[in-house]
Amino acid sequence: MAYDQELADRIREIVQREPGLTEKRMFGGLAFLLNGNMAVSASSKGGLLLRVDPADTPTLTQRPEAGRFEMRGREMDGWLRIDPSGLDTDEELERWVSIGVRYARSLPS
Repeated sequence: MAYDQELADRIREIVQREPGLTEKRMFGGLAFLLNGNMAVSASSKGGLLLRVDPADTPTLTQRPEAGRFEMRGREMDGWLRIDPSGLDTDEELERWVSIGVRYARSLPS
């Protein structure tokens, strides 16, 4: 399944002025990286794949649209899957994207 092009365009609109921005196809989706660190991706499974501070994972996953990203049957702290239902408005999308951008900015290049 291809990633949601409309969602990718909405993300791009939010992050387009970020210094060090690159786009890369990853995990079957389109990832947005800042200085080489993934912040957010339009997922091929719908919604977002979001990189967050691992310490924030338990708090963020209390939201009904957020869950831990699972790879090979293992849930990963620091990686969230955000369901499309939590991205209906620009404000909702911007909230989630800003979390990923903030964390990516905190990492070394």
